[in-house]
Amino acid sequence: MATKTKLDHFVYSSVSGADRLIGGRNYSKWEIEEYIRSLDLPLTILRPAWFMDNFSDPLFGLQTGKLSTAIKSNIKLQLIAVEDIGAFSALAFENPERYLGKTIEIAGDSLTPVAISNAISRAIGVDIPYVEIPIDTIRQISPSGARTFEFINNEELKIDIAEVRRLHPGLLTFNEWIGKIGKVKMELLFAPEH
Repeated sequence: MATKTKLDHFVYSSVSGADRLIGGRNYSKWEIEEYIRSLDLPLTILRPAWFMDNFSDPLFGLQTGKLSTAIKSNIKLQLIAVEDIGAFSALAFENPERYLGKTIEIAGDSLTPVAISNAISRAIGVDIPYVEIPIDTIRQISPSGARTFEFINNEELKIDIAEVRRLHPGLLTFNEWIGKIGKVKMELLFAPEH
């Protein structure tokens, strides 16, 4: 459809490290990037880091009283609020002269899983320790998911957050996200119906 319609600007949200995550869970994002490039569209690609909003998903276990992932406790995980991805999409559409033809990696904060669990604990008033899940446990459930966590553990992202903030001064840190959005979402995990 995009090839049959004259587009002024196409913005695609991929994933940070898509060009390096070969064979991992988000490899399809790289394949999509390559396909879109082949269409010769007026294009901007945004590559967001790990979504802050992921931590309010039951999958990460907050409602069980812990934060559980296969990320090593000493790895700084780069993070972005979903709302900031929307803000960057708007910036790209509003400023095509600056964003057309660009691929931009975006993150608003960089924290270890322990620092994340501590920030969550402070925000919701419940002690949420970090528990590292062995990669082999993830591999038994999802080999591609295990490759993604191995990528995070071994290919630490190094997005220039200061530069990202220069482009979008309202970029949220993890603590700001918790105060503005995350706390309510996380408290819902502890509601009786969950």
